[in-house]
Amino acid sequence: MSPPNITMLNRLIAGDIGLSPAAATFLTGFGLTRSADGTYSTSPQITGNAYAASYTSPTPSTLTTAVSDVLTAYNDAAGRVNPDHLDLGSGGIGGLTLAPGLYKWTTGVNIATSVTISGLATDTWIFQISGKLTIAHAQAVILAGGASAANIVWVVSGAVTLGTSSAFEGIILGATGITLQTGATIDGRLLAQTAVSLQKATVTQP
Repeated sequence: MSPPNITMLNRLIAGDIGLSPAAATFLTGFGLTRSADGTYSTSPQITGNAYAASYTSPTPSTLTTAVSDVLTAYNDAAGRVNPDHLDLGSGGIGGLTLAPGLYKWTTGVNIATSVTISGLATDTWIFQISGKLTIAHAQAVILAGGASAANIVWVVSGAVTLGTSSAFEGIILGATGITLQTGATIDGRLLAQTAVSLQKATVTQP
C-alpha cells in the first residue's frame, strides 16, 4: 500500500497492491488491464489485483480506509513504550540473533551481514527505527524456531532500502519511501506513506 506511487520493474508480487489518493497513472511498470467493472486491474506481475483511487466505486472509499488503517498501525507501533532493547548494536544488527520483544533505535539501522530472528510462531517483534533501514547486498533476515514474518513489524521513520539480492522478512510500515533493489525479496508487506519502488524484486504476502 502506498499513497503517492508504486513503480515496478519486471518481477512478481504475490498479493494485491493499492494506491491512494493518487490515480492509476502512478502505478507504473505493471502493464495493467482494467476489469470490466472498472474497480481493479490485473497484471502478469501480480498474483492478486491492483487498486487505485481513480477506479470505480467502491474502490476509492475502500482505499481511503486502508490508508487510514496503515497510519493507525504505524502510530500504534511507533508509539509503543518501554522497549526491551534500546539502540542495540548502535544500529548495526548484522550477525545478531533477535529474541521476541520491542526494540527501539534513535538512529538508523544497518544490516551489513545477515541477522536472525528467533522465536515461536506465536511470538512478536516490533522494531522502532527513528532513521533509515538498510540491508546490504545479498544479506538476509533469517527466521528460526518457527518465527513468522506475519508477526514481525518494522516501523521506520526514514527511507527503507533492501539491497540487491537481499532477503527480508516482516511487515514494513514506512513513514517515507520503500525501495527494493534488483533481485531483492521480501516475505511480508510494504506499507509506505510516500512511494514504493520495486526494481525487479519479489514480494510475497505472509
